[in-house]
Amino acid sequence: MDEWLDCGLTTAPADRAAAEAGVRAAYAAGGLPGPERFVWLGSPRAGAIRAAELAAEQKSVRAVVRTRPWAQARARVTEQLGAAGWSRHWAATGARTWQLLTDRIVTPLRTRLGAEFDEQGLPAARLALLDAAHGQQDGAWLGAFEDDAALHGLAAVARNAGWWWPYERVVVMTERPVALHRDNLGRLHHGDGPALSYPDGWGLYAWRGMPIPAEVAHALPHLTVEQIRAEENAEVRRVMLEHFGYDRYLRDSGASQVHRDECGILWRVDLPGDEPLVMVEVVNSTPEPDGTSRTYFLRVPPSVSTAREAVAWTFGLEADEYSPLAQT
Repeated sequence: MDEWLDCGLTTAPADRAAAEAGVRAAYAAGGLPGPERFVWLGSPRAGAIRAAELAAEQKSVRAVVRTRPWAQARARVTEQLGAAGWSRHWAATGARTWQLLTDRIVTPLRTRLGAEFDEQGLPAARLALLDAAHGQQDGAWLGAFEDDAALHGLAAVARNAGWWWPYERVVVMTERPVALHRDNLGRLHHGDGPALSYPDGWGLYAWRGMPIPAEVAHALPHLTVEQIRAEENAEVRRVMLEHFGYDRYLRDSGASQVHRDECGILWRVDLPGDEPLVMVEVVNSTPEPDGTSRTYFLRVPPSVSTAREAVAWTFGLEADEYSPLAQT
């Protein structure tokens, strides 16, 4: 399992000869003649654009060399272990790796590429994303079928290359990233440059798993309240708020004080096209080593109306249930 996760996260250069040998083996396992040539490119973006050109001339064979072998391997294991046995086997061998590679890397990468192709008027390249095999990130599921000889070719590609596109006579291959940054939950994340960088210079910017346009990423260190307020995309605005700091935004945007009591101060500021930002300001009753008391801002649902209700909500309680004997 760790081998396949490491494979999916590696930033080492592709081993082109080994990857091409794996492709030929995958074609042979699918009953196809080997490809006539390989085209190597520096990123999934470049790969999708070239694949879109090939799709106008040749038929994709992804279903034969990747989709069908995966389905057949799963069917064999299920027949051997039964449905419940397959579920246990998947939980033990593939589920975590799938989450960390497919859910947290492949999906954001495909999402950002699709958005970029839409912005640039490249619908064929967006469609070509459906024909991609995910190379190193196919380690997300290959670990569940270690002993299946029919998958050895795909495993060799996964160990040695990035995303690839199999067509009848030509295969588009791509390099692996040269840098990959994640947060402590395994999500793509980097506050100072792309979370994924590729040899041809293309990169994916992401904040806590959410892909963002490069221009937004470049603007994060210099954000103003006015820029955040003017952002029309609610998801991008949330990224801006996280980077800017919710408490700082409250202070700088002229938030309204909704309520104050012995539990804290409830603040609210409206956000265009999104739910209001409501936070409760509380003071840690345990002094710092220098004798000062730290202030915290906790985001709470817009429906709360008192500071006590807000603090109670952070503990999963109703306002009338929150009556601490001592604060810490």
